[in-house]
Amino acid sequence: MKRASLYSSSRAKVAPAIPVLKKIEQKSKFRELLRKHSVSLLAATPGLLALLFVLFQWGYSPAPQQLTQEDIDAAVVRSFETVPLPSAATRAYEAVRGSIVRVRSLMDGPDGGEVEGSVGTGVVILDSGVILTNIHVVAGASRISLTFSEGLESDAVVKGTRPEDDLAVLQAKTLPDDLQAATLQSTSGLSPGDHVTAVGFPFGIGPSVSSGVVSGLGREFRSPEGKRVLTNLIQFDAAANPGNSGGPLVNASGEVVGIVTGILNPTQQRVFVGIGFAVPIENAAMAVGVPPF
Repeated sequence: MKRASLYSSSRAKVAPAIPVLKKIEQKSKFRELLRKHSVSLLAATPGLLALLFVLFQWGYSPAPQQLTQEDIDAAVVRSFETVPLPSAATRAYEAVRGSIVRVRSLMDGPDGGEVEGSVGTGVVILDSGVILTNIHVVAGASRISLTFSEGLESDAVVKGTRPEDDLAVLQAKTLPDDLQAATLQSTSGLSPGDHVTAVGFPFGIGPSVSSGVVSGLGREFRSPEGKRVLTNLIQFDAAANPGNSGGPLVNASGEVVGIVTGILNPTQQRVFVGIGFAVPIENAAMAVGVPPF
């Protein structure tokens, strides 16, 4: 009986050692796996951390706020306050800049070459290359040279004239791609005080932009040479000088309402003192022989 007891006791002491050995083997295998895949785990650590961060943010971020119309209106007002809008003159110029043409009147020189007689401005009113300018810009020219806004140069011929309004209609011989014609607008809604912009080549410099207001309507003007009296003119105070002649007078919407034709100056100096005149665009359209609107 004692042997049985001793034998039983011995087996009871040995049996628990088997699970311990298994645990030791499992730990050894885990260490081996860690050793083999340590590089892969290190490489994956940033991605795992990023995933945990996203999950944390998603779990704790507040619910998105629903915008109301009042919120949108307030944001728009703040935008207008912080980002200034372009001026009326800027908008007007951008609308017509592709239609502005530099007009050079060339004369036969004494040595058989050409000399520049005068420099003025023109505005494209039809994309077929029809251009309005003043008669006095091209009068007596042996050749008329145009320079379009994108730099293309072309000769032109006089297609028609309207002496009572000092207007000449030119046809360009060569046209740039996608030539832009200006938008014309009746002067029936024009009033003193309305904003206007003059664009041209004063003294050959340009295109130059000046802005002002309509000073009056239905004015008369006699040219410095006294050869003709122009009537029903738009008076304006945007700066204009020799070279602006033939250029557009543009309203705040960028539409041509007149063709600059003269300046009034009581002195002998041909410089601007605040009174310019433009032929209404209705008269200019009649010079072309087509209805403008």
